[in-house]
Amino acid sequence: MTVRVRRVYDPPEPGDGVRVLVDRLWPRGVSKDAARVDEWPKGLTPSTELRRWYHAGEGSFAEFTERYEAELGGPVEAELLDHVRELASAGDVTLLTASKSPGESHAAVLLRLLDGK
Repeated sequence: MTVRVRRVYDPPEPGDGVRVLVDRLWPRGVSKDAARVDEWPKGLTPSTELRRWYHAGEGSFAEFTERYEAELGGPVEAELLDHVRELASAGDVTLLTASKSPGESHAAVLLRLLDGK
């Protein structure tokens, strides 16, 4: 099992496995056919308020991570995270994001949680 993060703008690769879009909004300029998204659990993404707060530069990535992990503790969010864990236990999973800095985005938080690190 491998879980990785890639930008949705990168072309799909054979080793991607299940491609999961982890952004709340559909990425601009990408057709659904080109993205080849298998799942899009919008409830797993940061709330609109948290997303706007972080993108406004009002807080650090560490604080964003803490707030986002708290949101993921909700029942719906926890169920969706468990579902992605199940997908990962069955094979490769690629978390897709439009973020220009995937290493400092919610996708990186999800990757760490799914890897158990």
